[in-house]
Amino acid sequence: MKDDKSYEVIIIGGSYAGLSAAMALGRSLRSVLVIDSGLPCNRQTPHSHNFITHDGEKPQNIVKKAREEVLNYTGVKLHKGVAVSGKKTSVGFEIATESGEIFNAKKLIFATGVEDIIPSIQGFSACWGISVIHCPYCHGYEFKNKKTAIMANGERAFHLAGLVNNLSADLTLLTSGKADLDFKQKAKLQVYGIEIIEEEIGEIQHKNGWVQQVILKNGTVLAFDAVYAAIPFRQHSVIPVELGCELTEQGHLKIDNFQKTTIAGVFACGDNSSMMRSVSNAVAAGNLAGAMVNKELIDENF
Repeated sequence: MKDDKSYEVIIIGGSYAGLSAAMALGRSLRSVLVIDSGLPCNRQTPHSHNFITHDGEKPQNIVKKAREEVLNYTGVKLHKGVAVSGKKTSVGFEIATESGEIFNAKKLIFATGVEDIIPSIQGFSACWGISVIHCPYCHGYEFKNKKTAIMANGERAFHLAGLVNNLSADLTLLTSGKADLDFKQKAKLQVYGIEIIEEEIGEIQHKNGWVQQVILKNGTVLAFDAVYAAIPFRQHSVIPVELGCELTEQGHLKIDNFQKTTIAGVFACGDNSSMMRSVSNAVAAGNLAGAMVNKELIDENF
């Protein structure tokens, strides 16, 4: 490291994936800068699940402990801020932050996650991550045998119905429009007693983020304890695409089996490059990304 603005690796995003990558690199004596806004996508979620040794822990507590452990490695530094632009240089990459600071590195790791596109339904945002949830593996057990709705349509709705049906027999599909399901899919849902309601949702009534009722636009009131919602997303950071990184058809950063994007020297890990949105997957992907960046640096210099 030549100065406090130049590093071997810059990691953009300091939650589970980013900190996991930083630990792998810190333990390999690399100079690393982690740039993080301090606003993870699951900041509203009360408890994290399905991650051994941390099952039921508050997400912010996991991140706090992880940050303390990672920063014990003297080569790793944390910069609180937002990376807003990046460009290729003759020796690597240059990253600019919202505050106007410029940092340089040989390699980049994006652990920037994705941004959920919240529908304009009153009450949805307040419940998101609490009782309006996205993942049966992350949250389903806590709502087992509860009165449950699935807010989705098409293949995603049918896929979720199969997963959630194993957790609750009291299940309703809210398609908010004509159900995009074929005859066989509708017949399967009927066999399992899953009602399909096509009327659009007008409001989610809740108490401190805990769903109580879903009100349809025709005035019908439905009582639920939980709502699974399959909503669209976009990349949280535009920098990878600006650098030329390709996206998959689903909108994730395209990576190979070693977390490398389609641009040399640029890696990605976590929700921004995986359909499996979970803490455990983010930690694993970050660990691999850190190891692969270290290997690439070794291959270039040894």
